[in-house]
Amino acid sequence: MKKLKNIFIPILAALLLVLVSSCSEDDEKFIVSDTEPVVLGDLTITDIVLDPVNTNNPAVTFNWTEADYGQQVPVTYQIEVASDEMFSNSATAATVNSGNTVTLSASEVNVAAGNVGLPPFAWNMLYARVTSSVGTENGLPVASNSISFNVFPYFNYTFKDYYLVGNGVAPGWSNDNNNPPLFRDGNNPNIYYYTGYFTNSDGDFGNGRFKILETRGSWQPQWGVSDDEGDDVLKTSGSIAGNPETQDGDPGRFGVAADGYYQFSINFSSKTYTMAAYDASGATDFTSIEIQGSAATTTAMTQSTFDSHIWYLSSVRLTQGDLQFKTNSGSVWGGTTEFSGQATANGGNIPVIVEDDYEVWFNDLDGRYILIPLNL
Repeated sequence: MKKLKNIFIPILAALLLVLVSSCSEDDEKFIVSDTEPVVLGDLTITDIVLDPVNTNNPAVTFNWTEADYGQQVPVTYQIEVASDEMFSNSATAATVNSGNTVTLSASEVNVAAGNVGLPPFAWNMLYARVTSSVGTENGLPVASNSISFNVFPYFNYTFKDYYLVGNGVAPGWSNDNNNPPLFRDGNNPNIYYYTGYFTNSDGDFGNGRFKILETRGSWQPQWGVSDDEGDDVLKTSGSIAGNPETQDGDPGRFGVAADGYYQFSINFSSKTYTMAAYDASGATDFTSIEIQGSAATTTAMTQSTFDSHIWYLSSVRLTQGDLQFKTNSGSVWGGTTEFSGQATANGGNIPVIVEDDYEVWFNDLDGRYILIPLNL
């Protein structure tokens, strides 16, 4: 009998543990229930002009009823805005982890309006709703009613600009020496290009090198290869790293093995890059290029002394309108995307959507251009 008792006691204990655990899981599953949608209150004002000077001033306050999921659970509220009543193009303007009210600043509303595609300096309808959910996984989400109001946004330049630095490129290891920018893709703001001349006259391991800066005159943030400096052997592709984006220390260096033209591309979404030789032997050597169009007074661009295919204007006033690049041969290059893109001969008009002083760069090898506002 003692033998049987020793066998059955552990079995009964295990069965009891399974039963208690099963009951506990079922209790949690059935106690939490769907809430009725919270009710988002109407605003006291329906026309909101967003102040571009006092951007931290309050612009709008949202109030809503509290969600009830049947028990005391952590509830998250997301304030969602959209450009249409169906919320087919929406963005999260704020997240609230306690309470049922939030006040957004002019800057926060302006960013949200820009994220859903509302143009600046024009009255447009903005829709808002609140979605409640449970826990860190946003379980049992339920959307409220939607309300609408008119906003007059100011311009919000949301793009990042990146600049070359290193002994393989024009400015050398100076972080504030008219460092050429990378050319941002006109349709994907995470992808950048630079097709041009790179130098490494003696093939030394430490020469022909470069990195990417986010701000001229500052060494951080900076981007390079994921290998540590010293182990950063030359590669045609690989992963990138950034200080402080991905790590505390500085990343390794990109580079080329010999003088010549190369095509460099970098994707800040996938954190990858490519570097390939580029055949520039058939490229036209223009002697002058100027900007023209309704957005600008016709102005001659400066040709880079390091790379004859790179042209720039350090500062030029552009107004709302269109822009083209005209070469000494009479060809006119244009594109269709604002701020950056790829121009082609007779390719249309580059839209300038907001007046400001701009830095303008054009690459006649691949037609890429970038217009960087200086005051926005």
